[in-house]
Amino acid sequence: MPSSSDIRPTRLEYIRTKRRIVIAKKGLKLLKLKRQALILEFFNTSKTAAAMRENLQKELIKGYEAIRMAEILAGSIRLENESMKLPMMGKLNVKSKSIMGVHIPRLEGGQNKVYEEYLLELPTSINEAISSFNRIHKIVLEVAEKETALRKLLYEIERTKRKSNAIENVFIPKLMSAVKFITFRLDEIERDTFIMLKTVKRKMGEREMQELREVEPEINV
Repeated sequence: MPSSSDIRPTRLEYIRTKRRIVIAKKGLKLLKLKRQALILEFFNTSKTAAAMRENLQKELIKGYEAIRMAEILAGSIRLENESMKLPMMGKLNVKSKSIMGVHIPRLEGGQNKVYEEYLLELPTSINEAISSFNRIHKIVLEVAEKETALRKLLYEIERTKRKSNAIENVFIPKLMSAVKFITFRLDEIERDTFIMLKTVKRKMGEREMQELREVEPEINV
């Protein structure tokens, strides 16, 4: 925002500045609405993430219990051998979805495909352990997705807050100050013009009176 010395005290500049104030106030309102929507989304995502973390804890307990039972029933050597035969995890694809302009990552894939024929040949204890850790892996990806979303939402909330504060506490007050300065200068110019016109009118009146005085003796003669 320019200083007072850089502001042109004209009617056009006054109209432009008033228009900028209206636009700034509309933008401020939109930013506040966006921040409220982001905060609501943040709390909803936070609740979902908390439920997922709790579910992950339960599934981890079940998974380690399944591993322990598989070691007891099938033996640690058999369990290790079968784990070496499992296929590698599939490729993890990272996509994104937009929430109020914030790009939130969405994870797809990453699971290992275990053929049913292979699972049927395994002891039940090992089969249950594999199924349990497949579920855990899926939940871990979901939790990672939500945690990343929370960080991005929080960053955008703070960013939106800084923008709205700058507009509300700095930009709009400066524009209002500029309007006051322009109004003051226009009033001052108007007063000066009015005084100048009165002076010109008075001098013209005095000149006319002087001309009349000069003409009167001639008329009398």
